Amino acid sequence: MAADTLDDFQKELIKLFVQEAHEWLQNIHVALDELQQNPVPERHAKLIGAISAGVTNLGGSAATINLLDIEKASFEAIPFIEALEDPHKQFAAQDFLALCKQLGQIHTALTRATGFSFEEDGPSAVGEVVGESLTPGEFLHTLQELQKKQPTNITSGHNLIGSLIEQIEGQVQAGVERLDTTAVQGYLVRVSDAEESFLQAIDQRVPEILRTLCDLTMTRDEASSCKVVLDDALQAVAQLRVAAQQVNASSATMFFTGLHSLLTVVAQRRVILAATRVESVKARLHARGVAIHQWVEHGRAQRAAIDQLLPAGRS
Repeated sequence: MAADTLDDFQKELIKLFVQEAHEWLQNIHVALDELQQNPVPERHAKLIGAISAGVTNLGGSAATINLLDIEKASFEAIPFIEALEDPHKQFAAQDFLALCKQLGQIHTALTRATGFSFEEDGPSAVGEVVGESLTPGEFLHTLQELQKKQPTNITSGHNLIGSLIEQIEGQVQAGVERLDTTAVQGYLVRVSDAEESFLQAIDQRVPEILRTLCDLTMTRDEASSCKVVLDDALQAVAQLRVAAQQVNASSATMFFTGLHSLLTVVAQRRVILAATRVESVKARLHARGVAIHQWVEHGRAQRAAIDQLLPAGRS
């Protein structure tokens, strides 16, 4: 009886460990996904810290219940994490693939050591979540089919499906055996939040810049007033350029970069823009605002379509 009690206790420990391990791995994958989006240095450091903590916790917890293969696979990931620590370094896709492949080794070791198959229906929430997952290869195929069905007349340049295809191709090449659908959904949520925030910035800043350009035509003969007007405009345009970069809106980034350069020349060289030139800039800025609204809307449509490919979206 005592032996049965000990055996039951060990099984319970393993179940709890699997739940923790899945949560750690999920957080690691989410952080790694964001890390590949080239975040600012401060965010880069936090993401590396989260990945390192998750791997260390996973390996340490495995050691406490004598799951040595999981411990070994976990701590073997540390050099791959350290290789990504420098936020100022230009990383190649292979740098991320190496870590991703090692995470796949952890998944494999976890399944072999604990006896928990991700395809089985178990009583734990972990089994239910992972049991709904697809393989990266299956998901890649559905994404490629979805991309073929996209309207060819969309000119916004928004290609979320293509970006996700590249990420999943990396997982396939790295030998990852199972797609974490929760991580994919987390990625879609983060993209949505970032793009909606960008749209809010556009709706707030573009009218301000348009008003500033109107002021510029009225104050172009007053040097001090003109400088104040241009400083305000330059600051607003710079903020929108950064916001566009953060969501990979390449056309918007190019536009705001060009507008910032134009206004910088005007400010530094005290160039007087003709009223017709100012009106032309205003018209292009207004058109860009409309185009960004379309770009965000196309992103919403693509996210909705991708979500329908995931098990939770089809239920």
